[in-house]
Amino acid sequence: MINDEIIRAAARLFLEGIGEDPDREGLADTPDRVARMAHELFAGYEQDPGGFLETTFTSPANGIVVEKGIRFYSVCEHHLLPFFGEAAIAYIPDGKVVGLSKLARVTEACARRLQIQENLTCEIADAVYAVLQPRGVMVVTSAEHMCMSMRGVKKDSARTVSTAVRGCFEDDPALRAEAMRAMGY
Repeated sequence: MINDEIIRAAARLFLEGIGEDPDREGLADTPDRVARMAHELFAGYEQDPGGFLETTFTSPANGIVVEKGIRFYSVCEHHLLPFFGEAAIAYIPDGKVVGLSKLARVTEACARRLQIQENLTCEIADAVYAVLQPRGVMVVTSAEHMCMSMRGVKKDSARTVSTAVRGCFEDDPALRAEAMRAMGY
């Protein structure tokens, strides 16, 4: 999906557009670096987040399972600047659980795409809910956006928090509150 030739050409044009000489020593290899970076930053386009959840384990657990402190890095589709933070995922099993590292892998696959934070939060929740089929899922993300920190309003201490709830968390405020406490909110 990623086209190195187009990315290199675009990086070169960008450098020219800001008044730089793309052939000068420090920039001569920059278009190649940008193309290689794209493979890493946007690897999520090549991955199915739900695929990480296909191996499950039978379990009688029926309480809230929380994985929190899942660090992520993504890129805002509005300004092509990074946003980064942490995700917390809570789910209530319905006969099966998943290895906890798999929740981090789902987050990583979803984060490695152009998007907005609200959509990232929903994509994580949707993948877990669709594949694991728990009684409920809740995802909370908290992130700093470089489009607010280093440009525009320039508020580097601002963090955005977004939530997505599915299943039993949608209809039960007490359960939602319990999950938020377990997530540290």
